[in-house]
Amino acid sequence: MGSKTYENEGQQGGNDPSNSTKSNTAGGEPRGAHLSRDGDGSLGEGDGDDDGDEDNTATLPLTQQSSSETICKKKKRKRSKKKTSSKTQSSPPRVPLSDLFPTGRFPVGETHEYASVVEGASRTTAEEIRYQSRCYLQDDSVLNDYRKAAEIHRQVRRWTQETVRPGQTLTEIAVDIEDGVRALLDNAGLEPGSCLQSGMGFPTGLALNDCVAHYTPNPGQKDIVLQASDVMKVDFGVHINGWIVDSAFTMSFDPTYDNLLAAVRDATDTGIRNAGIDVRISDVSAAIQEAMESYEVEINGKNLPVKPVRTISGHDIKRYQIHGGKSIPFVKNSIQTKMEEGEIFAIETFGSTGRGYLVDGAGIYGYGKDPNAPKRVALPLASARSLYKTINENFGSIVFCRRYLERLGVERYLAGMNSLVNNGIVETYPPLMDVKGSYSAQFEHTILLRESCKEVISRGSDY
Repeated sequence: MGSKTYENEGQQGGNDPSNSTKSNTAGGEPRGAHLSRDGDGSLGEGDGDDDGDEDNTATLPLTQQSSSETICKKKKRKRSKKKTSSKTQSSPPRVPLSDLFPTGRFPVGETHEYASVVEGASRTTAEEIRYQSRCYLQDDSVLNDYRKAAEIHRQVRRWTQETVRPGQTLTEIAVDIEDGVRALLDNAGLEPGSCLQSGMGFPTGLALNDCVAHYTPNPGQKDIVLQASDVMKVDFGVHINGWIVDSAFTMSFDPTYDNLLAAVRDATDTGIRNAGIDVRISDVSAAIQEAMESYEVEINGKNLPVKPVRTISGHDIKRYQIHGGKSIPFVKNSIQTKMEEGEIFAIETFGSTGRGYLVDGAGIYGYGKDPNAPKRVALPLASARSLYKTINENFGSIVFCRRYLERLGVERYLAGMNSLVNNGIVETYPPLMDVKGSYSAQFEHTILLRESCKEVISRGSDY
């Protein structure tokens, strides 16, 4: 499942390095051929003997001389170099981002000035202590890693939106997304430790219709073919040095569901506008609910309200941890916890035409090692100990799936995985389902709560 190689890779925009050495295949003589034919390049009338022929070129008639000079000038004229456009991304995206941004500096996300907080309370000592432990957003290298990961997300999702069509299998779609991310990172992630340097932030989520979240195609499952009537949530993450960009969007191929998508996108944007330093999470949740519930969608002649999903939430992000500990529900609540400077949040919303309450579905989406688990575990099963070593070397606390294990060549791991799960060392993530026949949508962005502004790091021209 490694990255595909294409013949035309790296030749976008006409920048073919072989152009300058090709022979003239369209006719005429090669450049410089007249020099070998005429010796020193003069246009004498003799038989090619250079000895004592100085007078021949000096006594040419005036008209012939001027014509000869014109020919020489034409032959000596330098060919104008064709203007070459800057290197562009291929389709599918396979050009590493370092080739597209040779300076190593990446675009800044959308920035918002903070609204004034009504409560004029100053930051408490406890908040100051917590801030000191997460002042990484002042580190320019961390910001640049985040911006690079966000640019990779934008380029891969743009290609996904342009090319994914009904008739493709979900496995094809997921592998194409992941191959694109790894190619742009210029890291195939097959060597021990390389996935911890950069790679997928979590398994690509491709949840259809009443499956609201946490579905990815895995070995042993029946492959699902995307249908024209499906509503598909596309949720994937990109990380560099453990800093994860988490962003999601929804695709549908039937205008029937446009209002469903509009409701959820508006709710997410409302959450972003209301988020900020010293803002209570309960206030962000209330604004999200109000925005989403102002929409309804007509399906099969019935007007259905768009309901915020109650059993899943947005969250903060920590290094190598997609769920950092704080949650942002999509409905009104009494959570008095505040957002704080230096925190990173995934502002996401899910809306559904069903009940808005989720239950676990069949199968496993992915696995995540407990961040507080020890480096070594004393388990009786040798396969569990071997698998745990593989997890530590390749994923750490980043969520992964069976597809990722088999890509690394890991075999016969299910018994070892069950042992790790049963001992509380690894957590499982099942698919999350609403009532059968319902439809759901998701939009999500990662925001950085910097000192002077909030940066919507994953914002693009699409959403």
